[in-house]
Amino acid sequence: MRQHRWRHRLQLCLFCALTTPAWGQDPPGVQLAAVETSEIVEEVRLTGTVNALRSSRLSTAVAGLVNKVAVETGGKVTQGDLLIGLDDEQATFELAGARAETEEARARLEEARRRLDEARSLGRGNIAATEVSTRETDVAAAQAALARLQAAEAHREVVLRRHRVEAPFDGVVSERSSELGEWVTPGDALLMLVDTDHLRLDFQVPQEAYRRIGEDSELLIGGAGPEGDSMAAEIDALVPVGESQSRTFLLRAIAPEGFAALPGMAVEAVLRISTGKQGLTVSRDAINRYPDGRVTVWIAEPTDGGLYAVREKRVATGTGFRDRVVVVEGLEGHEQVVVRGNESLEHGMTVRIAERTAR
Repeated sequence: MRQHRWRHRLQLCLFCALTTPAWGQDPPGVQLAAVETSEIVEEVRLTGTVNALRSSRLSTAVAGLVNKVAVETGGKVTQGDLLIGLDDEQATFELAGARAETEEARARLEEARRRLDEARSLGRGNIAATEVSTRETDVAAAQAALARLQAAEAHREVVLRRHRVEAPFDGVVSERSSELGEWVTPGDALLMLVDTDHLRLDFQVPQEAYRRIGEDSELLIGGAGPEGDSMAAEIDALVPVGESQSRTFLLRAIAPEGFAALPGMAVEAVLRISTGKQGLTVSRDAINRYPDGRVTVWIAEPTDGGLYAVREKRVATGTGFRDRVVVVEGLEGHEQVVVRGNESLEHGMTVRIAERTAR
């Protein structure tokens, strides 16, 4: 009998322990943020293409026989590097002959000047005036001959240099179509050089956004950062000639520093454009979405002792931008909403502010 009573009392104690509320337990901690009146920004999602800022199909300026190929497809070169060399033996000999003729003309000019100085030093009474005039003419003719031959020498130097096809900028050889022993002429495409360090991003943007793009507009390149985050790109130009079929226009942006991509790759971006309108917005973290389509926020109202009472309010939302969502119905603008700790709240529950309050 005693054992039965002891067992009954133990069961009663356990039942009381399980059903008695923990009056000493602190209210759950949450973080709050105020409903704000913000300028509404429209986000337009774009898909574009990465293009090289510079790409060149290189050719030769003179005809000749290819006797040196210094690069292969995929090779990275620096401005001034030799890419293709033509047989320049004849051009070298012609330059050497032009330089010899220039030196000969320079010597003749020096001799003509010496003779003129000699005639002038003798004085008018010791040499005829016509002789002095003749020697002055000889100096002028020698100067003209030297200038002509110097120009011919410079021309031969240019011709010799044109037997070398050099890189006009830093880049990567994407295509090569010339081989040793081929005879090439001006206009023949020898190789394709692409600048992979300076890239531009081309997007087709809906035409209705053209007039609203301004200095405050932002273009964010998705997944461009080192950790897959977005990076801001500078809008470089808007090409107003639209695509008649798709009703779009070209937006060209400069790739941000550290953007890792190759020409021809696709790129995703978000264009943020001001609508010129104001509206109530809340943090994205304040929004609760339910499978039945309901959208709510938890509103916190202060009570005694620095605590808050929460109630769930159904809202209608509009567009979202950055970390904000536009609320078009359900809020008045003076409320505070729960942005952290709203996963397990109940209507009328008392909560406290956590140590860190979100803004």
